[in-house]
Amino acid sequence: MLAARRADRLDATRTLVEDAGRRALAFPTDVSSQPQCQGLVDAAMAEFGRVDVLVNNAGIGTAVPATRETVQEFEQVIDLNLNGCYWMAQACGRVMLPGSSIVNISSVLGLTTAGLPQAAYSASKAALVGLTRDLAQQWSGRRGIRVNALARASSRQR
Repeated sequence: MLAARRADRLDATRTLVEDAGRRALAFPTDVSSQPQCQGLVDAAMAEFGRVDVLVNNAGIGTAVPATRETVQEFEQVIDLNLNGCYWMAQACGRVMLPGSSIVNISSVLGLTTAGLPQAAYSASKAALVGLTRDLAQQWSGRRGIRVNALARASSRQR
């Protein structure tokens, strides 16, 4: 299953997967919407019968000084970067079998700073690390679902 907000990019990626000899379904999804996340997982279960891996890679960032960042800008980043990962993990966690895996894409900005004004982004990625720890504790031992985070540097930090 391929999910993203932009259907044109989904179709291009689906074509690449199919050209490699694999099967893929493109499912336009805004992960900041819990019902859309559940709809994606429901579609995956209907088509494939299981969900083995979730990669939570959706994310946006802003570079706005904290004294000028609007409520809407801050909430948009949190809704996508943190809440979206939670809604997807929750929906997948309900149907995943032992041996399944969730990978949350975080950032080194969740652990340190690059000197840029990115309060919402840094807060969302730090919270994602905490969410990952909690879900790993809840699901690894009891349910056999691995939950990990990758903290990568953004292209601006390299």
